[in-house]
Amino acid sequence: MPKQPERSNRAKWNLIIDVANSVHANNCILAAKDEYVGNDFPGYSAPLPEEGGDIMTVTRKVRGETPLVDTAYLLQMCNHCDNGPCQKVGGDAVKKRPDGIVIIDPIKAKGRKDIAEACPYGAVIWNEALQIPQHWTFDAHLLDDGWPQPRCVDVSPKGAIEAVKISDAEMEERVKAEGLEVLQPELGTQPRVYYRNLDRFTKCFIGGTIIAPVDDVEECVENARVALFQNGEEIETTQSDVFGEFKLDGLPPNSGEYRLEISHTDYENLTINTQVGEENVNLGTLRLTK
Repeated sequence: MPKQPERSNRAKWNLIIDVANSVHANNCILAAKDEYVGNDFPGYSAPLPEEGGDIMTVTRKVRGETPLVDTAYLLQMCNHCDNGPCQKVGGDAVKKRPDGIVIIDPIKAKGRKDIAEACPYGAVIWNEALQIPQHWTFDAHLLDDGWPQPRCVDVSPKGAIEAVKISDAEMEERVKAEGLEVLQPELGTQPRVYYRNLDRFTKCFIGGTIIAPVDDVEECVENARVALFQNGEEIETTQSDVFGEFKLDGLPPNSGEYRLEISHTDYENLTINTQVGEENVNLGTLRLTK
């Protein structure tokens, strides 16, 4: 893994995106286009083209199948890495500001397609018309003009995006306390864009619906205990809801075999073996007996 640069006590910008609440991520994309397409901000960025100027992107992922289904939206942009490959190849064309923001100089980066190609996240685009690499600048021109936060924060409903300017130590505490993650940490780039509930996009779940006979009618079973085991160890538990549904989430893809033990005071226990591959596992309808 690449050597990590030292952290400091200086306040720096970070972005926190809640995947569970990113249901209107296109608002951020539209705001970025409105801000950058056709607009020149000397020292920060050149005008983005109307076509292909996607410095923010969103990927939609549907997990599971009816009735156990959810949809997640992953918003991505420049991560303003502390150890970014773009900085290593860019020389004086790529500047890391003291506040953590990365700026690709639109003049010095002229003809430097290698800067765009260096980004492992694909977050630096190539403007063919101007022959320059471009990225989302964290709206640095607005922040320097007194704005308290980037535009994407303003247009994001439900508090899905938060911009914070704090020290590295304070950010590390938030990462631990809130379970925040970055994309592809194995790259060692030290991104400043963090995600909450990233499991909704990267992990799998096992789910099902529990029913049982009540007066000759099959009813949904609420408050059944569902325990998940792997290699003989209990790793997670949950309870069925009023519809008899349960979901055990956050399981790594291709993580292998699992055992479920379902119990309820009014019914016989039920044991089920299953396996998690690339996709989520919907066990369907599970019947308990007296």
